Amino acid sequence: MNINPTHHYDTNWPINVSVVVPVYNSAETLSMLVSRLTEVLHKATDYYEIVLVDDGSHDDSWVTMQAQHDADPTHVVAVQLMRNYGQHNALMCGLNTARGDVIITLDDDLQNPPEEIPKLIAKLEKYQLDLVYGVPQDRKHAGWRNVGALLVQAFYRVVFRTNNTPTSFRAMRAQVAQSIGTYNLNYTYIDGLLAWCTDRISTVDVAHEARHSGHSGYSIRKLMFLALNLFTNFSLLPLQVVTVMGLIAAVSGFSVGGYYLFQYLHSNITVPGFASTIITILILGGAQMLALGIIGEYLGRLHLNVNKKPQYVVRNLLHSCDRSHNDVTESQATSAEERGV
Repeated sequence: MNINPTHHYDTNWPINVSVVVPVYNSAETLSMLVSRLTEVLHKATDYYEIVLVDDGSHDDSWVTMQAQHDADPTHVVAVQLMRNYGQHNALMCGLNTARGDVIITLDDDLQNPPEEIPKLIAKLEKYQLDLVYGVPQDRKHAGWRNVGALLVQAFYRVVFRTNNTPTSFRAMRAQVAQSIGTYNLNYTYIDGLLAWCTDRISTVDVAHEARHSGHSGYSIRKLMFLALNLFTNFSLLPLQVVTVMGLIAAVSGFSVGGYYLFQYLHSNITVPGFASTIITILILGGAQMLALGIIGEYLGRLHLNVNKKPQYVVRNLLHSCDRSHNDVTESQATSAEERGV
């Protein structure tokens, strides 16, 4: 998209704002979302874009995205992925497509009100930050969803030793988005990559609305996988825990063995028999299986990354630069090849 970066309006907002929205089965909310985003962004500048990334939806999301692009090809960019790659991979695609000086990310279900975007940008500009999260004070998720989100956030704070709360509602500078765009491996976790690149991160309180339709794409299983992904991709803590467990088990085993040997040599007790042996085998066997499982997670991720499993693959791209519905330009194809997709 050809946006004039030198044209400035009388506003406190930065020019060239990109909003990236990963889309999954949200045909019912997309029109309202784009309408509200357009109303908010148009008050700041004509040089904005809304990047919609269809992450393998099974409903009419792509048809709706095409209609939104056709209605406003200057401001709406629509990307369709080949299949469902996951929210964070779809976000990575959106960040690599966005061209704004400031990039906003939010969900497609209207639980992140577009009208709260000025709060994020104002904090980003006032304190010269690289990244600002919009943190809802009254979450409208189901109870189990809140528990899962809190678990992931707790793991994030432990791994990155921070008090910040990561959410899907973010405002970041283009420089930060570009710095993580070179990551072309599997098990993408956007917030972990961002935390690796900068510590100029803060939060701001925002409103949170109930879902307008449908249900969350995150299940307990997916949230647990996200938490595991956070640990195994960005920390050696699980391996360190296993090492400590092994050391404790070994020291305990030698201590107990020494105690019973001492007692036996002094004829105080007889050596315990079958029951104690089985208990010891079960405890140590379980600890060994746990250790092998954690090590296997790390090795499996290395295997997939070495084999260059695609992070995402673009099927269609609708852009303002007269690109066809079923064509990706040669330069983009080259860029995708360099990313290993």
